Amino acid sequence: MDEDKSMDPRIKLLVDETKRKFGLEDYYLERYQLSRDVNLCKNTVYMITMEWFPFPVSTAYEDELNPEGTAVIEMVIDQHVYSSAIFVGGKSYAKKGIVFSEESRDAIIHWVEKESGLKYGKQFFLERASRSEYLFKACVQGTIVSPGGRIKLELDSEGNLIFFSVSGDFPTNEMVEESSYRLSIENIEQLVKQQIQVVPFPSYEQEKLISIYALEEIYVKNDQDGTLPFPAGYFAGTCLRIDEPILWEKRDNSFPSFYPQEMNWHENITTDQAFSNEPSPDVFPITYEQKVGCMEAVKQVLRQEYPEDSGRWILNTIHREKGKLVATLKSNNQSKSVFSRKLLVFIDADRLFPIQYIDNQTMLEMVASFDVLNMVAVTKEEAFKKLKGHIKLNPAYVYDLREERFVLCGKLDCDYGVSAADGEVIELKDL
Repeated sequence: MDEDKSMDPRIKLLVDETKRKFGLEDYYLERYQLSRDVNLCKNTVYMITMEWFPFPVSTAYEDELNPEGTAVIEMVIDQHVYSSAIFVGGKSYAKKGIVFSEESRDAIIHWVEKESGLKYGKQFFLERASRSEYLFKACVQGTIVSPGGRIKLELDSEGNLIFFSVSGDFPTNEMVEESSYRLSIENIEQLVKQQIQVVPFPSYEQEKLISIYALEEIYVKNDQDGTLPFPAGYFAGTCLRIDEPILWEKRDNSFPSFYPQEMNWHENITTDQAFSNEPSPDVFPITYEQKVGCMEAVKQVLRQEYPEDSGRWILNTIHREKGKLVATLKSNNQSKSVFSRKLLVFIDADRLFPIQYIDNQTMLEMVASFDVLNMVAVTKEEAFKKLKGHIKLNPAYVYDLREERFVLCGKLDCDYGVSAADGEVIELKDL
């Protein structure tokens, strides 16, 4: 690639800046690509990903693999900050690049603060560290957040940076409703008892489904004015909640046939789009016409692939993702189980016809042949007494989709269960 002749000057500034910063004098830019994402605040973020090859190119590239030492570096364009820098094979040929000494914890924290614009102890904390690897996670004044971001950094034996990645969200002050934590298990005991249910847990070693009293994890709002699901998932793009069953007349033959297509998540981003911060289609509202069109597209898939299932699927949400509309459905006859039946239907946002679908039935079939041991000889009250000492309620700032901000909650969780058959307390990870 002749960088000087074919490259947009705006791109070349970023390329030159990256080359200087990471000490890539013995590298050349093989290719670059523009992409975009949407964050929690519904802002569009544009990135440039650069692949730098070392001189001379090794034969590994002939096998369509990036040669050892290749630097794959991603920059957020409008902020000029780096979201990742990965040296393939853990090998760096950088000269006067980013290097840390052995006793470099404070220097690394300072460097991460400078590169990310985040404040240590207030927006991120050190989860674990070794001589060559550091993992940081997002927080609000030291309290964990969900969903939260993470920062990972790795060094080689000489202290050279060989891996750096920033992913997820790190809440700013404007995104957080701060408050003093005042929850305790004692003042939400009724809710705790409600969350304890008999659930058939799969034991892969025994190939059986064992009835276990387990606590369904949940986030309890600090003001006790409701709960939030665990894990606290969210859609970065616009999301519309539907919660309606999908029905059709079995004798109705007016629906067109559904032909699944290969999915393509790549977006062709132009330089002008990236430097003008053009909003992604994922932040646009979902119109009434699109809602109706999506429901018809979902019905088209269900009629063809699940012809006997009229009324058996609930359309929970429609959300935007990478220019597409995605419908999330759950089975209408869910029983309490570790696994829940789920269906995703991907829809063309312009023409409103189905492209592809994903069913998690394959995962469920793994345990379908297991013997069911459903004898219940222990009461819920007895199970609660056995679990009470193992139940955890820890503060966490959780993103509330309705309020569009992080609110203080207590994460109600338990790593143990009680056998419904004999009352034995079991660590769930051992099943």
